Amino acid sequence: MTCYDRRDLGLLLLRLGTGGVLAAHGAQKLFGWFGGGGIEGTGQWFESVGYKPGKASAMVAGLAEFGGGTLLALGLATPAAGAAAAGDMAGAATVHAPSGFFNTEGGYEYAASLGLAATGIAIAGPGRLSLDHALGHVLDRGWMVPAALGAAAAGTAVVVGMRNQRVRQAQREAEGGQDPLFEEPFDE
Repeated sequence: MTCYDRRDLGLLLLRLGTGGVLAAHGAQKLFGWFGGGGIEGTGQWFESVGYKPGKASAMVAGLAEFGGGTLLALGLATPAAGAAAAGDMAGAATVHAPSGFFNTEGGYEYAASLGLAATGIAIAGPGRLSLDHALGHVLDRGWMVPAALGAAAAGTAVVVGMRNQRVRQAQREAEGGQDPLFEEPFDE
């Protein structure tokens, strides 16, 4: 019988806690469980903060959280699961960043903490108390970590960049201004 060490137990607890919280948040978005808005309500909220189309954005975020969180808790496909959750939390942190750091003020600390925990698990691996270990790490190879995190970072950068453009455009329109790059030249 193999003796598990503190690292394995610590990773199990970290995976269960982080994965469980992420999966619960995903269930709110996908199914309306735990007081969530489901796809419809969450989609409307996503539209209101610049993620369009709202329903598709809600579905992707819900799947990243529910699927990524469940896989993290199980310790299965750990690099991909951690990367999906981290990318999703980076998108969430973007929405909350204007409110500062602390969650009590609506800030990004909670999303950042979950994202960093998911990233840390993806990098450290799931430990021996995991399905990845039981399956011989076929879905948890060393090369998969940078590939998954890189793909998630690239995808997140594109999605967040498009969202930020929409938010800036909406702010300019609300202020009655026009984009300075497209203003008519001034005639004297």
